[in-house]
Parts: sequence; structure tokens; C-alpha cells
Amino acid sequence: MKADVLLGLQWGDEGKGKVVDVLTPHYDVVARFQGGPNAGHTLEFEGQKYVLRSIPSGIFQGDKLNIIGGGVVLAPDLFMDEAKELEKSGHQLHSRLHISKKAHLIMPTHRLLDAAYEAAKGKNKVGTTGKGIGPTYSDKTSRNGLRVGDILCDFETKYAAHKARHEQMLRALNYTDYDLTEVEKKWMEGIEYLKQFPLVDTEHEINRLLKDGKRVLCEGAQGTMLDIDFGSYPFVTSSNTICAGACVGLGIGPNKIGEVFGIIKAYCTRVGAGPFPTELFDETGAQIRAIGHEYGAVTGRERRCGWIDLVALRYAIMVSGVTQLILMKSDVLDGFDTIKACTAYQLSDGTITRDFPYDITDGTITPVYTEMPGWQTDLTQFGSEAQFPKAFSEYIAFLEKELETPITIVSVGPDREQTIIRKRK
Repeated sequence: MKADVLLGLQWGDEGKGKVVDVLTPHYDVVARFQGGPNAGHTLEFEGQKYVLRSIPSGIFQGDKLNIIGGGVVLAPDLFMDEAKELEKSGHQLHSRLHISKKAHLIMPTHRLLDAAYEAAKGKNKVGTTGKGIGPTYSDKTSRNGLRVGDILCDFETKYAAHKARHEQMLRALNYTDYDLTEVEKKWMEGIEYLKQFPLVDTEHEINRLLKDGKRVLCEGAQGTMLDIDFGSYPFVTSSNTICAGACVGLGIGPNKIGEVFGIIKAYCTRVGAGPFPTELFDETGAQIRAIGHEYGAVTGRERRCGWIDLVALRYAIMVSGVTQLILMKSDVLDGFDTIKACTAYQLSDGTITRDFPYDITDGTITPVYTEMPGWQTDLTQFGSEAQFPKAFSEYIAFLEKELETPITIVSVGPDREQTIIRKRK
């Protein structure tokens, strides 16, 4: 049995949580492989709205095992709040959620370092969420990390040493005006809460499950264009968001990967700083934001909005080996007379390219658009592909031709029922 992978192909916020929830009945296990609590997966069903930050989106299907893999960075206090909120709404977790001992812990001082680094950058700040993600991954790669497994052995000594090191760094950055007392108290409560869950070597667990014929869905966070290696660096996250991240974050060999689902919006959004070639600064961009409720699930930050970027998408599909596309939030464009799609970039020297270039900073490229008529129909009322208006079917066909990848699922609204299966490979 092979593990399937589900990824965002843009700058995040593509609707991965909803799709994982919809696909979960076809799987035995859902495993989150990277990222931290800066990534919010929003799900809506049965009149309720949920926002997950660290817990896999398969948690709402009662008989499924959910795993937080070693590639994830975990904030014990935020995890505790998230888990208790789910339990309060009637979703039992403790026997169904396993956590990797190799997942790294986000310390309170990591959040302080995040703020200090951003302040030091001034106008060149990256626009982080301030959750301590970057400093935690930095500690991980510099071999100074504190892991979930450490809470089982001489933890207080290890924690004190890491905290002292961080405070020395904060002093060097002239960032000393803080009080950790209350934050640290709750963080330690989160550590004790973590101990209530099975803390396991998830790489052994997942490979055993695959060997036993169980179906595993690997859930990614953020989006391909935020990948630390292949995204719009340095305005990226601190982990590998592409398909290879599932191998690294869960301990699965490349030969164990099956289908790779790529999630895309019918338009494009981005949160925080960084280049965004198709960004709209006019009324159209504001309209997309308002209709699509494009505000961060975790931070509430206003998302930047623009037309779909097929140059970036072809690149994202290539680096992850995407086999199926899932089109989200098409209904947001229901009322537009004209729909645009960026099919190529014009570089500063006048050259036209369909390949994603090294540099996409402002002023280096101009999007080349293809315009299509809008469908001007309320897609949310439809329950099958046969009901799609002709203009929308043509839009889907255009995307499939440009991206050379089949669109197998189309979402026409936020509820799990508003998901149309077009075709299976």
C-alpha cells in the first residue's frame, strides 16, 4: 500500500482542511507532515465552523487514526487549547491522535526571538505570524532543538539550558522588555497535557500501517510557493511544503508515495510580505477578498488577492509530481463578467516565459493574461458536474490543458457537502 499526499500549490490558504475532511472516509490514517500553528485549516459542516492549527483535519471522522509527524513543530500551550476546544465540541481525541517524539517543541522564547528578528529587519521584515515557527526550525537545523520525546527524560534540565541560550540571544538583540511568567506557566501545563497522548516513533508506526495494507493520507500545511527551498525565498515558511516534505516529515520512502493531490483556488491569495505577480490592487481584488472571506484563519490578517497564476502552478505541479488537481472556491468568482488567468510572464528584458524564474520581485516581471467570459451563475446550488454552466466547464477545461493535470474534484462552497467529484484516475 502507498501513501497519498495532499498539498497546497499556491501561497497557502487553498482549502486543504476541507478536502482532507472530505477524503478521510477513503483512508484509515491522516498524518500531518510539516508546519506549525501558524497554518490554520478551516472546516465547515453541519452548521459548525472549526479551525485546526496542529491537529490533522481527519480528526472529525470518528474511527480514523490521526498522526502529528516529526516534521511538525508543536506549541504545547496552543495545542492544548486547540484539543480542548475540539473535545468541548464533542470530538474525542486521546485514543485517536498520536504524536511523534521527533516533533520539535516551540518554546515561549522562540516567539520572543521571532518578534526580535522581525523588529531587527525593519522595512525588510518577512511578515511572520509571530508564532515562533522560524526560530524553532532554526534551532532544529542548527542541532539545538528541543523535541517532544525530551519531555519523557530529564526535561526540566534540558528546557532550562535551551531557555538560557535563547535569553542570551535576546539580550544580544537588545530585546529584553518581556515577562514570561504567565506564558511559561501555561506552556508547562501544555507539556503535561501532551503526556496524555501516545507519544510514539511515528515513522515506524506509519510504515507498519502501510505494510498492513492501511490507507494513509499525508496532509501538508501552507503552500508550495512558501517552501523553504522552492518558494519565493526569503518570503517563505521554514519547512518543506512540497511532496518531498511528506517523506522527510513522516519517514516514508519515495517509493511509498502514491497519488499526489494538489489543491488550488480559482484565483490566488497571499498573506504577509513577498512577491505576488498577479496581485490586484483595485476594486476587483477587494471584491474577491470580501466575497471569499479572505482573512487569515489563525491571525485574522487580510489576504492579498489576485488572479490565478498558471506559471507558478505549472512549477508547483512539477516539483511535487502532482497527479490530480482539486479546484477550490470557484463560487467566489460567480459574479464576474470576465475571468483572467496568468499564462506567462514578461521579463524586464521583454522576454516571454512560461517557466517560473529565479527572481519574481516587484518590477522584474509582468503577468501575461488570458481572458475568459465569466459564468455569472450561483455555483453553490449545484450538486453535480452536469449542472455546471458552459463557461465554467470551459474554464476547467482551460486549466486542465494549461496545467496538463486532471481536475478531479471541484468545490463550490465551504460545506463538506458542496464538493463535486468529477472523475477518478
